[in-house]
Amino acid sequence: MALSDADVQKQIKHMMAFIEQEANEKAEEIDAKAEEEFNIEKGRLVQQQRLKIMEYFEKKEKQVELQKKIQSSNMLNQARLKALKVREDHIRGVLDEARRRLGEVTRNQQQYTNILKQLIIQGLYQLLEPTVTVRAREVDQNLVKSIVDDCVSEYKSNTNKEIHIKLDSESFLPVDSVGGIELLANRGRIKISNTLEARLDLVAQQLVPEVRVALFGRNPNRKFLD
Repeated sequence: MALSDADVQKQIKHMMAFIEQEANEKAEEIDAKAEEEFNIEKGRLVQQQRLKIMEYFEKKEKQVELQKKIQSSNMLNQARLKALKVREDHIRGVLDEARRRLGEVTRNQQQYTNILKQLIIQGLYQLLEPTVTVRAREVDQNLVKSIVDDCVSEYKSNTNKEIHIKLDSESFLPVDSVGGIELLANRGRIKISNTLEARLDLVAQQLVPEVRVALFGRNPNRKFLD
């Protein structure tokens, strides 16, 4: 039986409605899948950026912590250096005071004469040369002359060796020297400094560790004292 125009139109509308419904369902399916993929990708990107941000701030934290440690170490080292400088300045002050007081030794002529004699004899034992020149301060020339014979006698008695001591009357110890003598041998190529300053420096090298302990106490972290 042939369909009427109304039936044909009805069929066409029905088919169009079906196609439209299929298209809508397919579009919804595509939208849902796209939404799902978008959410997955968005979550991945968000997590990726979150990890990057966490890594960035973690790195910054480590840098800040490292800077704090470096700064703390530098400040601690500076404090230690300042403390050491204050200590060394104090020790230097003690030694400077000792040098200043060396001049008082020369005021007691009997004591100073005996010191000069011992300094000369000690130098003679160190040199063991047959001819020695003794150099002193210009103001000490007469004192040295007065003890030369005694020094020669004691040296001969203890070594059984002859010796000739010459007093340098042309060159003297510096005017700012507090005292003592220098001994020269072998045409001045060998020299022993037995000035009071040189003896103090020698004693200071040996006693500075003890002075440091006496002033500031023993350092429990220090293994060696010199």
